[in-house]
Amino acid sequence: MLSYAAKRLFGAVATLLVLITLAFFLMRSAPGGPFDRERALPPEIETALQRAYHLDEPLWRQYLRYLGGVAHGDLGPSFQYPDYRVSELIAAGAPVSLKLGASAMLLAIMFGGAAGVGAALRRNGPLDRLLMVAALAGISVPSYVVAPLLILVFAVALGWLPAGGWSAHGFGDAILPVVTLALPQIAYIARLMRASMSEALDANFIRTARAKGLPMRHIVLRHAMPAALMPVLSYLGPAAAGVVTGSVVVEQIFGLPGIGRYFVLAALNRDYTLVLGVVLFYGVLTLMFNLVVDLLYGALDPRVRYA
Repeated sequence: MLSYAAKRLFGAVATLLVLITLAFFLMRSAPGGPFDRERALPPEIETALQRAYHLDEPLWRQYLRYLGGVAHGDLGPSFQYPDYRVSELIAAGAPVSLKLGASAMLLAIMFGGAAGVGAALRRNGPLDRLLMVAALAGISVPSYVVAPLLILVFAVALGWLPAGGWSAHGFGDAILPVVTLALPQIAYIARLMRASMSEALDANFIRTARAKGLPMRHIVLRHAMPAALMPVLSYLGPAAAGVVTGSVVVEQIFGLPGIGRYFVLAALNRDYTLVLGVVLFYGVLTLMFNLVVDLLYGALDPRVRYA
């Protein structure tokens, strides 16, 4: 397993290099620049800024300079936040984004898994149809529609929860953003768990367990659940990364000081280094989530062997 993980990490370096290269040149090809304003700067000031941030150099030299900084753990200075390094801004916003993402995934696994198992145990019944219709609605409605609706109902109409903002010690501030992020994942996990649990319950070893007179709870938890979790587990890697990256829209709607908000503002202001730093951070998270999921296969299925 250790050699497999080492090979995956080595391949991740090449993947991140391709990601950085594409993001670097795509950002540079976009119209506008980091120091464009509605009111033009004096030529001498703009020239001094270009020189200070090495933007007057050829593009290939800027690229190599940035790669050298990344290799030494330096993501460069922010163009729009001149008193901060990109790594400092990411470190400030990462706890908020990771807290939202982890809470949303935990909620999705709990409720989505329970809904999928309940639907599989009541296949083709009223509960199954109701849960699958609700799951289809959860998949179809995007988060930028769900978020305003939740704000309108629970913040404006009922006044139970705050409509936005963030307090480091406030639990209520996180409820609406977490629910907004979790709803699509609950729907996906419910449908996956329903399909995989239904297949597991029809397997021969489950028929054998039933013939031996084992209680249904024991059959589901000890025999069917490990087999049913395999497709769900394979989805959790990209799902976790999708929740973290999906928080870009949610953080902007709820006014949360996470990485997503920095990313949106950086993209609008052509803050090259901050955009690249956030893309790199999300890329590392995606690769690590997928690696952890692949390694967990062996814990659930002893037939898995890592070549």
